[in-house]
Amino acid sequence: MRFPSDDELMAGPNALGADPIDNDEDFLDEEEWDELDPDETFARLEGLKTLREDTNTGLLVPDYPQDFRAGFVSIIGRPNVGKSTLTNALVGKKIAITSGRPETTRHNIRGIVHAEKSQLVLVDTPGYHRPRTLLGKRLNDMVREALAEVDCVVFCLPADQKIGPGDRFIARELKDVRRPLIAIATKIDLVSRDRLMKHLLAIDALGDFAAIVPVSAKSGEGIDILLDVLQQSLPVSPPLYPAGEVTDESRDTLIAEFIREAALEGVREELPHSLAVQVEEIIEREQREGDTRPPLVDVHVNVYVERDSQKAIIIGKKGSRLKQIGSRSRPLIEDLLGKRVYLDLHVRTAKDWQSDPKMLGRLGF
Repeated sequence: MRFPSDDELMAGPNALGADPIDNDEDFLDEEEWDELDPDETFARLEGLKTLREDTNTGLLVPDYPQDFRAGFVSIIGRPNVGKSTLTNALVGKKIAITSGRPETTRHNIRGIVHAEKSQLVLVDTPGYHRPRTLLGKRLNDMVREALAEVDCVVFCLPADQKIGPGDRFIARELKDVRRPLIAIATKIDLVSRDRLMKHLLAIDALGDFAAIVPVSAKSGEGIDILLDVLQQSLPVSPPLYPAGEVTDESRDTLIAEFIREAALEGVREELPHSLAVQVEEIIEREQREGDTRPPLVDVHVNVYVERDSQKAIIIGKKGSRLKQIGSRSRPLIEDLLGKRVYLDLHVRTAKDWQSDPKMLGRLGF
């Protein structure tokens, strides 16, 4: 089958324009006009008017205060400083996976915080780091993109760690960002008050911040204060997302992340960087007659590692570790889908995929 070229489309009869009027067919003659019932005609016109009004009602933007604020807030920092845990705490629901391993977050995750007079769209970014692979470079590119597209920037610095070269490097990069910059001392539940005060002073010496807020995403301390500070940093704007929506992440991305989080538990140091998860397909089974349980879906997933030795670690002895991964991630997936899930996990080797442009593209990087 051959599709016409743009020139042929433009030259063809009525290719992109309105249909020409055929006077003989599209208009009534005088006898037909005389036969029309005026009352019936006006009734039809009133019906069209009502239909138009009803249709427009569905398009109205919901009411919001004149001083309503909304915008995007980027959460950045070096790896493993609590960015994803903070995002989940602010949203009030798990949308970003967490672990004690660096470089857990691999793409910009958006979480939406709804309030009476504001809407925060949080952008949880990968940890900004010195890249060792093509994947690492692309993760850093995601952070830079997030800085260019937001209304406010949150810089996370964990209270249980001294400010180091990585923090100072990020602080220098942020000097050119023309957005309100808020520093967050995370993990304050892990340190004494004296240690926290020293950390806050060190943060203050690091740059020119609009505010410095100490928080604990685990205990919730300081979260309300942080929300107030962020809300005041946003522009006056109507809501950007519908009420009740907490993330714009795709279903498949969330499922893959839940599985990767479960797989990261208790693995060796080198393995987390070599682990990738891709949802292949989701198929809903036909409901049996008389079965009142939620529908059952088959979720087929590929778990990629870079070497066969890593494959053996993920599978475990007689498949024990793979079963644990399924047991940990299945409840989260069932809660997301609202259905029963049969999780079909396949572990595959993709040699040096972190530096393979084709494989990175396949995995969405």
